Amino acid sequence: MNYYAIIKSPVDDLLLVADDFALTGVYFGTPKYISAAMKGWTLDPRNPLLQQAQKELQEYFAEKRKVFSLPLRFTGTDFQKRVWQEIAVIPYAETISYSELAIRAGAPDAIRAAGTATGRNPISIIVPCHRVMGKNGDMCGFGGGLDRKRFLLSLENSNPATVQGGQLARQRGSRRQLSLI
Repeated sequence: MNYYAIIKSPVDDLLLVADDFALTGVYFGTPKYISAAMKGWTLDPRNPLLQQAQKELQEYFAEKRKVFSLPLRFTGTDFQKRVWQEIAVIPYAETISYSELAIRAGAPDAIRAAGTATGRNPISIIVPCHRVMGKNGDMCGFGGGLDRKRFLLSLENSNPATVQGGQLARQRGSRRQLSLI
């Protein structure tokens, strides 16, 4: 069974989706392709996973959380799952290129496919696809729109003035563990 809740955030309403064991989606607004599926879902803002997701997202937007601890479940191809797993471990306030993402996902020649998988990331923000940039650090491609991408990158950067022309000052950090079910 799928449960959902809609919460307010600085980047618009967020649609949170969970099954009985893990968070399965964080979407900006209510995407058209999700509307039909929602008919079989249960609106349940008291669902413990959805409440935890809301709490952790609020802490993220308040700049009090850099790492999410929610259990996640991805639905997609094996390649998409590898890409999303690699995106999930990009440290806070750090970015990588699509070509680096393809390498990390084990398919160095599949840069476009890695970009396509990034665009289909079902768990935005928590699986931070906004941290994936063009080869030269250019701000490009984001399912939530470039304004949201700029906002999220600025939020994560201690000096928002350094996010200019698609460049993000990078901070080094260790790769975190991802809780997948």
